Amino acid sequence: MERINIEPLTEEQFAPFGEVIDLNKAENFEINNGMCTRFNDLATVELGGKDARPLVNVFRGKPYDLPLHLKMVERHPLGSQAFIPMTKRPFLVIVAPDTDGVPGTPLAFLTKPGQGINIGQNVWHGVLTTLGEVSDFVVVDRGGRGENLEEYFFDEGYLVDFAD
Repeated sequence: MERINIEPLTEEQFAPFGEVIDLNKAENFEINNGMCTRFNDLATVELGGKDARPLVNVFRGKPYDLPLHLKMVERHPLGSQAFIPMTKRPFLVIVAPDTDGVPGTPLAFLTKPGQGINIGQNVWHGVLTTLGEVSDFVVVDRGGRGENLEEYFFDEGYLVDFAD
């Protein structure tokens, strides 16, 4: 089984797959008479298909153990999917380039505490992979008509872990 090493999440490395949501770099300004800071326009919400609408959800992810045996990735052909952690715990992000309609070799990234991601429309990615303990995320994705989930199962899969 091929091994995938987990790398730190950076804007440059993640750009082909979507956007890093980082409050430390986000445009922000005071509102409500200075009692609230607005972190503005954090992700590009992509909505394809007829009668599409944005969904705002909370996902509660149970933690995975490492090394992780990656057997499946998925993609959403009709919309993007943003994951914004509600805690300062890091989580694992797995993405893969598209190679003639199937996922290529996956990449694995570890977020910094407080970082989130927006996975682009039609990008292969792993499932929500929390580490250490149960974690909640605000998830913004697409609702409406049309089939917006495609899954791909690898023959052997990949072993995902930190480099030795």
